[in-house]
Amino acid sequence: GLELTDGKGVHDGSVLGVPYFQCPAGKGVFAEPARLTGSSAAPARAGAPTAVAGMTPEGAEVETLPSREKSADGSIRLGQQVIWKGKQGVVRYIGEVRFAAGEWIGVEMHEANGVHDGTVLGVPYFKCSSAKGIFAKQEQLQNALTMA
Repeated sequence: GLELTDGKGVHDGSVLGVPYFQCPAGKGVFAEPARLTGSSAAPARAGAPTAVAGMTPEGAEVETLPSREKSADGSIRLGQQVIWKGKQGVVRYIGEVRFAAGEWIGVEMHEANGVHDGTVLGVPYFKCSSAKGIFAKQEQLQNALTMA
């Protein structure tokens, strides 16, 4: 986990409600060690935030992982409008993820009340603007059309 000093992060050190470290909102990221470039600065002590250069540039083309067209039970489909925690978004990814077990639904929120841009822990699942992406279990989502 890293606290960015320059550029935009995607969280405050907590992901999906799990606190990993603390930093200002929108300054935290996770990255695989192989994706980091260093400077001549001394290594940080364990648990301390670290500044990182060389993150993926804004607008760079990133290939996302393939998604299923629908959830295992067929009740959620790609492109479907859903409600998560009272906020509306559109389903952009359905499938397995590397950060947790089971099937997860990736949602692009209509407002910037998400926590990432579709990439989690360096894995691009879908593309959306910063702070508009979330992942949720199917039972955390409601069909937006039935809520009208």
